[in-house]
Amino acid sequence: MLPPALTLLLLLGCLAAGSGTLSQDGTPAGETIPAGLASKATEEIAEIYQGASTSAAAVASDTESQPTTSDETVVAGGTVVLKCRVEDPDDSSLQWSNPAQQTLYFGEKRALRDNRIQLVKSTPNELAISISNVVLADEGEYTCSIFTMPVRTAKALVTVLGIPQNPQIFGYELPIREMEMAQLTCRSSGSKPAAQLHWKKGNKELQGGALEVMEDSNGKTFTVTSRVEFTVTKEDNDVDVTCTVDHESLQNSERSASQKLQVYFKPTATIEPDPPYPREGEELRLQCEVQGNPIPQEFLWTKEGSDVPLRPNTNRVLTLPFLNKSDSGTYICMATSTMGSVVVRYNLDINDFSQLPTPHVHSTPAPSSGPSQSTTHVTMATASFFTPVAVQDASPMSSSSGTYHAVIGGVVAVIVFLLLSLLIVLAHYLIRHKGTYLTHEAKGSDDAPDADTAIINAEGGQASGDDKKEYFI
Repeated sequence: MLPPALTLLLLLGCLAAGSGTLSQDGTPAGETIPAGLASKATEEIAEIYQGASTSAAAVASDTESQPTTSDETVVAGGTVVLKCRVEDPDDSSLQWSNPAQQTLYFGEKRALRDNRIQLVKSTPNELAISISNVVLADEGEYTCSIFTMPVRTAKALVTVLGIPQNPQIFGYELPIREMEMAQLTCRSSGSKPAAQLHWKKGNKELQGGALEVMEDSNGKTFTVTSRVEFTVTKEDNDVDVTCTVDHESLQNSERSASQKLQVYFKPTATIEPDPPYPREGEELRLQCEVQGNPIPQEFLWTKEGSDVPLRPNTNRVLTLPFLNKSDSGTYICMATSTMGSVVVRYNLDINDFSQLPTPHVHSTPAPSSGPSQSTTHVTMATASFFTPVAVQDASPMSSSSGTYHAVIGGVVAVIVFLLLSLLIVLAHYLIRHKGTYLTHEAKGSDDAPDADTAIINAEGGQASGDDKKEYFI
């Protein structure tokens, strides 16, 4: 497609050649354009077209000689690289200047004595420099220039990110009592742009209040503050509350602060017997196991029905050195801390050893007067079978006496069985080894006048007479 100016030029040339114009109905028009006028118009249009072509070439040349740069973002303390490129340098050198219009590099020649600024690359078409250990003051517009006629420039905006400082947690007072309100404040300075703060209690997210942002005295960075409130329970004891800073300059690192909670709560207690099922004549140790913050340091052992304490206030273990029936009863341990007292009972019955116990544990509140108390009862119910249940403690009812009786009966039965077996074997032996003997009595010996005659008669008659036999069993 021809340019519009050239098309107009050709049209005027045709008109100048001769035949005039036509009317709308196709007949020759009444007037014609003089040949001299047409020729003059043609020359003027040609000059206009030549000027337009020259201007287009100049614009194209300007575009090729225009330097190009790019904006950069760098974290404070890091390194930024500034690059300037040009397609047609027109035998001119590139130059970098800082926001204060101080020349940094002119071609490959250093102009500003700053060891942080180094030459990266210098060619007729490109000039690249680096700035290390960047500070907030380095932020601003850097200018790349090429000294042609006229001078052409390009701007590069360098943004420096301020790294936030480690957060700090304020407002925590040791300790916090159970069901009280905890109020914590987290603060971090030096971020640019302003950082965000997040709260966690253990692994649970906490919703903080509105973020407060204040500009620092340098006019470039910001200090952010966040507050959080929540009600503490005994489950929060020794749990960490964490405040974390979220900022683009941190990338894969993390900056946070933690505060461990110390929660005071009422004590709880159980009694652990050792051994679990004591026998009569053995030693029994009853240990009062307590939980609480602070841990109770005062223990009072009593036996129900007796007003005399069994052990000093600081001993959590009660020892019964030699159990007998008189030791049966209910033993009470009362543990006391600054948060209140707890009472736990243990029933000991060493009379009934026939069944294993099925323990039942229940708690009842202590009277409202005096320090806060709770009472735990450990009772025993015998049954025809034993059902294991998860309990804190239990009172033993030993079956060891029945076990001993069974052992003794078994031993006696074995001894009796062995004696009977021995008698049967002995009788069998004697039957198989029976003996015979002669009585030296013969027929007619009764008629002998004396003993000698009777013996002679008996000896003579043994061959033919029946012997008398006696058997001994």
